[in-house]
Amino acid sequence: MIKKLTLSIALALFVTALSMPVHAQVRGVPDGFSVLAKQLSPSVVNISTAQTVEVNTDDAPAFPKGSPLERFNDFFGGGANQNGRVSKSLGSGFVVDKGGFIVTNNHVIEGADLIEVAFPNGDTYEAELLGRDPATDIALLKIDAGKDLPYVKFGDSDKAEVGEWVMAIGNPFGYSGSVAAGIISARNRDISHGSYDDFIQTDVAINKGNSGGPLFNMAGDVVGVNTAIISPTGGSVGISFSVSANLASSVVDQLREYGETRRGYLGVRQQKVSPAIAKSYGLDGAYGALITSVVKESPADKAGLKKGDLITELGGEKLEKSKLLSRKIAEAKIDEVLDITYIRRRKTKTAKVTIERLKEKVTEDEKKRLEKEEAEVDRVAMGISVEALSDENRKKYRIKDEVEGVRVVKVDKNAEASGKILTGDIIEEVGFEPVASPKAFEEAMEAAKKLDRPVTILINRRGNFVFYALTI
Repeated sequence: MIKKLTLSIALALFVTALSMPVHAQVRGVPDGFSVLAKQLSPSVVNISTAQTVEVNTDDAPAFPKGSPLERFNDFFGGGANQNGRVSKSLGSGFVVDKGGFIVTNNHVIEGADLIEVAFPNGDTYEAELLGRDPATDIALLKIDAGKDLPYVKFGDSDKAEVGEWVMAIGNPFGYSGSVAAGIISARNRDISHGSYDDFIQTDVAINKGNSGGPLFNMAGDVVGVNTAIISPTGGSVGISFSVSANLASSVVDQLREYGETRRGYLGVRQQKVSPAIAKSYGLDGAYGALITSVVKESPADKAGLKKGDLITELGGEKLEKSKLLSRKIAEAKIDEVLDITYIRRRKTKTAKVTIERLKEKVTEDEKKRLEKEEAEVDRVAMGISVEALSDENRKKYRIKDEVEGVRVVKVDKNAEASGKILTGDIIEEVGFEPVASPKAFEEAMEAAKKLDRPVTILINRRGNFVFYALTI
């Protein structure tokens, strides 16, 4: 009787246990962040940049030396030797290799003539830009410290969960080594920044100067690169975004190896799969990417994919969101063969696609633009300052389209050319060779100097041509 009663009680307890709600295993609130902050802060750096902005300073007054206002000469352009002022910006970055490789945002260093990296202990180094990717706003720098540096590692951002504690270290408003903490508010955010949006949203206090800094999980791994905030005031209102570590690390690896990104290319346009579309294709949920067009002769076209195909798997992995198609294809290796599972007329099919390299028009156009800007920036050679014949200058000085060369801005009074070449003259040739840009002029003058003989310069002065032989 007792055995039967005991068995009945045990059975009742077991049934009761099965009917009770299952409680998730919850991670407790951290006791503090001091240990992590102390451990990780040495690898987080302050990044300052400088860019020379060309201004006309001929008539700008200079405050006298020793004056309390002397420090403003650089800003206002005063001083006999000032050719422009220096624009500075501040951001953050973090060391990812003991050899001095540093990650930051592209917008922190874009257009900089000089990049300096400062560590919390006061050590400062000039940095070399190894490569940058405007599409994901990631840039990679390199410094030569002559010693091993403290560094941090990228973690697996796909394992980061909403509600998880995270910590940011950076330099908001120039206050170096600032630590802020919060939680992950959302994952895989698309903020219309670009084709590869995969942002982690947090409520961590991110402000101006935090850009490029790391977002850490409680294991001390980098799960994101702090990049953007939403704010009506310009300050933190608790909505900040970080480039996911998995996306950032793949870009960094390419920049480190090639100095540029080498993304995969499929050749399709896709749209989001709605619940209604999913049901019409026989899916039990809204996932995948619906192809709306296929580029002719693209990898997708060669593999037989067509408009109306709904891609459900890529490389054997379920495609949870349509936006992930662009990212996963971009991260694929060039010439890699991927199995793509798709639905066509409610039938599941598989295609083998050979990934090609994306010809990034933005990057190529930007390279050409930067090369042109570099060639056309004002130059000084042998006391002759020249500028490019830009559309603006042609219109301003009424220079005809068929005229090629560089315009003389100023001639130093102690130069050999003083009294011969005048401001406003167009230098068309140096040593009987045409010069189409300030850079070409500078190089031609340097080459002529090595010949140790007078160089012949062809001047176009309001349509009249004059040759001068200068000893330089």
